[in-house]
Amino acid sequence: MLNRFCKKPLYEVTRKLADVAMGREKADMVIKNVLLVNVCTAEIQEGIDVAVSEGRIALVGDASNCIGENTKVIDASGQYLAPGFMDGHIHVESSMVGVGEYSRAVVPHGTTAIFMDPHEICNVCGKEGVKAMIDDAKRTPLKAISNAPSCVPAVPGFEDTGSGIGPDDIREMMTWDGIMGLGEMMNYPGVLNSDEKVHAELAETLKSDNVVTGHYSVPDTGAGLNAYIASGGRCCHESTRAEDILEKMRHGMYAQMRYGSAWHDLPVVVKAVLDNKIDDRYCCLISDDVHPDTLLSDGHLDNILRLAISEGVDPIKAIQYVTINTATCYRMEHELGSITPGRCADMVLFKDLKDIRIDCTIIDGEIVAEDGKLIVPLDKAAFPANVFNTMHVGTKITPDSFILKAPSDKPQNGKVKARIIECIPNKVWTEENFEELIVNDGVVSAPADSDILKMAVFERHHETGTKGIGFVRGFGKLKGAMAQTISHDAHNLLVAGTNDEDMALAANTLIECGGGLCAVLDGKVISVLPLPIAGLMSDKPVEEVAEGLKTIGEAWKSLGCSINSPYMTMALVPLACIPALRLTNRGLVDCRTYTFVDLFV
Repeated sequence: MLNRFCKKPLYEVTRKLADVAMGREKADMVIKNVLLVNVCTAEIQEGIDVAVSEGRIALVGDASNCIGENTKVIDASGQYLAPGFMDGHIHVESSMVGVGEYSRAVVPHGTTAIFMDPHEICNVCGKEGVKAMIDDAKRTPLKAISNAPSCVPAVPGFEDTGSGIGPDDIREMMTWDGIMGLGEMMNYPGVLNSDEKVHAELAETLKSDNVVTGHYSVPDTGAGLNAYIASGGRCCHESTRAEDILEKMRHGMYAQMRYGSAWHDLPVVVKAVLDNKIDDRYCCLISDDVHPDTLLSDGHLDNILRLAISEGVDPIKAIQYVTINTATCYRMEHELGSITPGRCADMVLFKDLKDIRIDCTIIDGEIVAEDGKLIVPLDKAAFPANVFNTMHVGTKITPDSFILKAPSDKPQNGKVKARIIECIPNKVWTEENFEELIVNDGVVSAPADSDILKMAVFERHHETGTKGIGFVRGFGKLKGAMAQTISHDAHNLLVAGTNDEDMALAANTLIECGGGLCAVLDGKVISVLPLPIAGLMSDKPVEEVAEGLKTIGEAWKSLGCSINSPYMTMALVPLACIPALRLTNRGLVDCRTYTFVDLFV
């Protein structure tokens, strides 16, 4: 696979690299006397020099013959030198900033490349949104390698999105600079049932010699998993059980162990490696979704590495999971993922192998970050006008918009049994439960002082006026209302609360500001974070967005919620590609059978 993300392609610089290695020409940079983390052999080599020329590695060993008067020499005695870290599955939009601001947060933590799936903005703005992300990435040294979104909408027929992607779009996007694979194929029922459109998207990707990234979220390790992998699925980040990780690796699928701001699967699934004597070349570590405050306070892949090591993973193995294994997953190990001759000079320096804290990040042979700061200037962001002003609800939202009537065949006073979406903190799945709700004069509501919230999803892309209303639990006994336009993956307007007046105010606040997150209590907006880019991202600095998100988190707590990242847990309630029960703008969806189900039993 031809790499278009390094400073210069290898075919242009082979003679120069050979001349530098042989000492006939001098290196641009030499890093001397390092403790080399050799991910090819899983060992630490002491006293190693690394010579860099034209953004690539010319020599690993004794580089004394590569040093000239213009060579930048770095004496790194006592420091470890490892390949730059690569995140094999990430949605940059979840950081609530564009790729440029995202890079300012992650590059100082040792991240030199990401494989991003911009399907969030694609659901709102279509291919133009994907182009906007790729263009924004050009102003940063971070290798932001993109996958073409595959499932827009995520589950056709069950939600309404701002755009749609089909095989012809995939064929086109596979020719774009910046695209090197297909984004997570969430429509696994379509894969298993040989849906013509789904398999046509897979075919266009495979014909272009690119990688199909996966999303197989069901706890199935039998015929379904085999069918999914046989159809091209190369990796999967949706495992929540150790046995799923093990079987995926046994079947030749890269198992991407996830740890993000809200999804804490790593400590459970890593047991597949720790408890079994297996070859772990198919293991990767990924973040999937990380909020800006997490990036700034805890870090990115370095934070996940520290966690994996604390769980018992050998440090060198853990580093392999974010370097050579990730590169091999994307068939780019000939260019990235190791400190070996000819590879791109993407490297990190740090002092403690068991507590990895990055001192210096190098991309394409240039020092781009030191001491926790990006030191190279970034051009100003220039997002196109078509990713702004994306709130098109098409109906006036009032307290009456949230009134839920009992069916005529149910009691009009008393109680009625209903399906409840049960959210699980720090997990992506939900459960289906049943509870008795109150009916007064035909109007249904949750019992007073309960932990059940009313929830509504309003279509906000094409002014259809459609909405779904249901009930959710898992956030605690709350008061007031919360609204957000981050609601995966269609990103319609999502509102939850305990009273219709506060819910209406929260919804209208976001309509007026172009999308974002909002919390309301007793008729007052107590916190709002505007996200004017597709209702998903801000055009402000990442530090400012992180502070705004912190305020939103404090607002949730003041409403009575204590779970981790409640806004992210809430954002997944409409995600109809993960079991069990979800709510979209079209209604309640049973994501085990892929059928609409009645709210009232």
